[in-house]
Amino acid sequence: MDIIQVITKELNVEKWQVEAAVKLIDEGCTIPFISRYRKEATGSLNDEQLRTLHERLLYLRNLEDKKNQVLGSIEEQGKLTPELKKQILAAQTLVVVEDLYRPYRPKRRTRAIIAKEKGLEPLANIIMLQMTQKPLEEEAGAFVSSEKGVESVSDAINGAKDIIAEHISDEADYRIYIRKTTQQKGSITSVAKNPEEASVYEMYYDFEEPIKKLAGHRVLALNRGEKEKILTVKINAPEEEILKWLERQVITKQNPVTTSVLKEVVEDSYKRLIAPAIEREIRSDLTENAEDGAIHVFGKNLEQLLMQPPIVGKVVLGWDPAFRTGCKLAVVDPTGKVLDTVVIYPTAPTSEAKIKAAKETLKKLIRKYNISLISLGNGTASRESEQVIVELLKEISEKVQYVITNEAGASVYSASKLATEEFPNFDVGQRSAASIARRLQDPLAELVKIDPQSIGVGQYQHDMNQKKLGEALSGVVEDCVNKVGVDLNTASASLLEYISGISKAIAKNIVAYREENGRFESRRQLLKVAKLGPKAFEQCAGFARITGGKNPLDATSVHPESYEAAEKLLEKLGYKPEDIAGGKLSGISRQIKDYKKLAEELGVGEITLRDIVKELEKPARDPRDEMPKPVLRTDVLDMKDLKEGMVLKGTVRNVIDFGAFVDIGVHQDGLVHISEMTERYIKHPLEAVSVGDVVDVRVIGVDMKKKRISLSMKGIK
Repeated sequence: MDIIQVITKELNVEKWQVEAAVKLIDEGCTIPFISRYRKEATGSLNDEQLRTLHERLLYLRNLEDKKNQVLGSIEEQGKLTPELKKQILAAQTLVVVEDLYRPYRPKRRTRAIIAKEKGLEPLANIIMLQMTQKPLEEEAGAFVSSEKGVESVSDAINGAKDIIAEHISDEADYRIYIRKTTQQKGSITSVAKNPEEASVYEMYYDFEEPIKKLAGHRVLALNRGEKEKILTVKINAPEEEILKWLERQVITKQNPVTTSVLKEVVEDSYKRLIAPAIEREIRSDLTENAEDGAIHVFGKNLEQLLMQPPIVGKVVLGWDPAFRTGCKLAVVDPTGKVLDTVVIYPTAPTSEAKIKAAKETLKKLIRKYNISLISLGNGTASRESEQVIVELLKEISEKVQYVITNEAGASVYSASKLATEEFPNFDVGQRSAASIARRLQDPLAELVKIDPQSIGVGQYQHDMNQKKLGEALSGVVEDCVNKVGVDLNTASASLLEYISGISKAIAKNIVAYREENGRFESRRQLLKVAKLGPKAFEQCAGFARITGGKNPLDATSVHPESYEAAEKLLEKLGYKPEDIAGGKLSGISRQIKDYKKLAEELGVGEITLRDIVKELEKPARDPRDEMPKPVLRTDVLDMKDLKEGMVLKGTVRNVIDFGAFVDIGVHQDGLVHISEMTERYIKHPLEAVSVGDVVDVRVIGVDMKKKRISLSMKGIK
């Protein structure tokens, strides 16, 4: 198989682009580095295309290894025919390779193997040839032998039937047909083990849907219901059609002696050997596709969340709400340093005196530290805390705003080893409050400290292949971190480790070097960091920023390998490197008439030159600035306050296959079903909304018992 050719066709790009990307990947280059600094080589393949290419490259190389292993095993057995070799080499998937290998795979002792040991294979061949004129009992009589354990004629016939059944089951072409037919014409059904029992799976208590139409989120829901022993799930194949087709393949002669026996064998082979295996394969296939879809959506949601714009230059009060144990507060300065922490008790069980004392504490903090923003976590007691904040803001003259911040994963972070290292003297609540404040100041820098699975913007994430999910989400985080760039002098080790080419160990070494030698003055200093060699420097240098360093280019995303070209360009246009920081280079793109000619003069590619110019015009621009700013203000505080027809503002917290969950300011997020999103038809909710979007919604249903809120985005003026 020509792997390059296959990927070229799948990605619908040129062959040279794929060849270049594969070469760079094999040389140890990371996806963000290739996407940003090797555009000439790959013809500007973006990070999404490169990740798909990398994934397929690994799969197809694994497929080739499997083929070689299978060919070697069959050859060892002396059973490799030119025809079989050709079939294996032509196979496009691992499933087909496994099908072809099945007859030659070392088997555990099956009924057919035992029958062969008893010397019954010749009898099986007589039946398969369908040419005998003798009664079958007479043919079988010759194989009766107490010595071999064949006590009777019926023992001999049954043993021969077992051999034929396994032979049919091992035939790759039969399996391929049956699998395809079941996928095309079969259905999946589920029933409740206890129909009287109430559960979240009630819509699946008597459920049937064609396999080819089954949505990914339904597959994951059925799997979970089955795992929790609430549902019984099975696949219904078009059994009659499959059996008739199998009979036509196996019964080639109308012989009254063998036909009825072969009909029995075909049925036994299908029901006992083929159908259960095909069911497992289809279920596994459905699950894998559903997981891939869910991981894709999770990745998109995570990207939106990580790329939310930072709120810079403000002293923020982080508020971790709670009832009995009190609300934990942390005051954080604009650089993320914790200035103060305190506990207040304004929520139930409380008293007027405690509420008054809490407000007094808040007023003192606001005045003392000049707080201009409160970041309130959206967990338990969030709405009650919000009420206190709203009352407080009416009582003070200072201009203070508040934002409700999604605190998913904050508790995971506050109990982690990393949080203990960061805040050794704080308890879990204080750490959580500091994290909630920092999430507002720089969502990306804070959220990278949390395992992506714990951030809560996916569906069924705990039921998935954790390794696959982890890899995909790490890729998303890596792309986001590298898109934004990282300040070498302020970044934590947990943020640095996502930079292209930097491992966990090197990230720690960068922080240790910084603590020992003071701030970085130049990107070149990175080469003095332990274990950071020339290759790692090449990969990371463009994404690591230094503000106020020796070379103004170190504050931009221009790669050190292009410094010479950038300096020549500035000289040509009559500028100095110092002009970069002063923002004096706005509009230089208009001074360049012929990019191609200039690129040749400077010794760089045209695409690279355009990137350099773009960067010099807006040095260290933050791609997050284009994202919607967080905002949420509401007077609705409880689910029972909701009435049908109410129009509210809300923040999209999670997007899933069938809709989006929106935080409207009550304890429970409401669901906007995909059918309630737009007037036009959309295939996926991501076409209409993203995590972090602020949307207008109308309440269309409130189910207090099930704690469900139904919302609509349609027809709101």
